[in-house]
Amino acid sequence: MLRQLSPPPATPGDAYDEYHALLARQDAMRLRRRLLAPARPAAPEPDRGPADAVPRRPGRAHGHDGAADRRTIRHHLPLVTPFSTLIGHLYEAMFEQHPYLRGLFPESMDFQRAHLERAFWYLVEHLERPDEVASFCARMGRDHRKLGVRPVHFEVFEAALAQGLRRSAGDRWTEELEGAWLRMVRFAVAAMVDGADEAVGEPAYWNATVTGHEPRGPGVAVIRVRTAEPFPHRAGQYTRIESPLLPHTWRPYSLARAPRSDGELEFHVRMTGPGGVSEALVAGTRVGDPLRLGPAQGTMTLDADLTRDVLIVAGGTGWATAKALLEELAGRRPAGLSVHVLIGARTAVELYDTAALAELERSCPWLRVVPVIGEGPGVGEDRSVAEALARYGDWSDHLAYVSGPPSMVTATVRRLAAMNLPAERVRHDPVSDMTPLLPRG
Repeated sequence: MLRQLSPPPATPGDAYDEYHALLARQDAMRLRRRLLAPARPAAPEPDRGPADAVPRRPGRAHGHDGAADRRTIRHHLPLVTPFSTLIGHLYEAMFEQHPYLRGLFPESMDFQRAHLERAFWYLVEHLERPDEVASFCARMGRDHRKLGVRPVHFEVFEAALAQGLRRSAGDRWTEELEGAWLRMVRFAVAAMVDGADEAVGEPAYWNATVTGHEPRGPGVAVIRVRTAEPFPHRAGQYTRIESPLLPHTWRPYSLARAPRSDGELEFHVRMTGPGGVSEALVAGTRVGDPLRLGPAQGTMTLDADLTRDVLIVAGGTGWATAKALLEELAGRRPAGLSVHVLIGARTAVELYDTAALAELERSCPWLRVVPVIGEGPGVGEDRSVAEALARYGDWSDHLAYVSGPPSMVTATVRRLAAMNLPAERVRHDPVSDMTPLLPRG
């Protein structure tokens, strides 16, 4: 069964496309069978035996005693941390047993390793909230369809994780340690499989064509695209983008527009270094070039019923999220509701979209914009924006949205908490995808 899902060797172009075309045909057949199948009453849940008897094959996410597993995992953390070492052993075992799987990953594994490390920390720190973990992992499973991941690949991952745990812990490995880790990962994987299965009726990714590419200051570009099929999204969400210049390499970028009738999407990209997706998009992409987009993600969206004044704090290209939210607010803001925007930059030059900002402020009398420019060596938007909050008002009764570099988001969220703004009224997407804001205790 595993070999039937083996993709062709990882070569640019045809092999990559043929593998994803095969998966798309399989999904189409699954969807057809689901639509034609007669409705059946829900079967009762089977009795469960011991936790170690959870079926190996990924399926529906069932609750488990996350608190007990969390205690076991945290007690044994010194045996398997730093996670970078565990992850190194995991991938070594995976590729030793199934070399073809290397073709599903980008040439450089650095980002993948960091992403998996954040995922492990997320699971460890949230095991006592299984509903939250299941919801998060379901969204991640929906997103992972674009990578060509199938349930059978998760089985391989579990086996490799078991090997990685044994190699990391050495002679201090215990069945208790391995059992707790595998239960944690099986729960997450089952939710991911459920999320992917529920999304079988939508594309795994959207093919897009670049319709606009405008340099905006040093290392920044505003990129507009149109997709071949309608791309469902909401203001405040983000997606992951793949360039054909770097196959298998996807990076998250915020959508800078609310949904519009012509379907055109906008992204603000800052080049963060050589050889990555940001450089490919800023320096190597032109009008007419193809891109691929993953499904829209993120919960930093406006409530259906807006009853509070809104505070938006943005830094750098986090302005993209703010811009999309303001576009939606301009169309459905309740009378009497005001909006404050604090937008931070290290220098005045880095306020790269001033024309759009000025037009929004001119046409929206309910909007007040406060640019916050970093001052002095080593002072950037992360510190200056957080400090500016105290100078410009009492935000404790507002609904806040925060977007930008991880350091700025972290500093701002903590400052708002210190100013008595309840956490449930502070919206931001996971920092660096999954890095928690609170220290690990």
